[in-house]
Amino acid sequence: MKKDIHPNYRHVVMKDATNGWAFLTRSTVKTNENITWEDGKEYPMILVETTSASHPFFTGKHKVMDTAGRIEKFKRKYEKAGVKA
Repeated sequence: MKKDIHPNYRHVVMKDATNGWAFLTRSTVKTNENITWEDGKEYPMILVETTSASHPFFTGKHKVMDTAGRIEKFKRKYEKAGVKA
């Protein structure tokens, strides 16, 4: 393998910006921030906007839209115009 062509694949801490939840993983993303993890070691930290701890789909706060009403409204609109939908 060629030298110096591969990115630095190392342990990093991904931290959720909305609720502070963090987890240790591996990544090649470059960052200037560091954080001391639970094991006492210092790791690079990547601040992310959304994780499974804050996304509405995973937290159970996901809202389901009423698509049946929207479809009926669409059909009524185009029936008035004489177009068969």
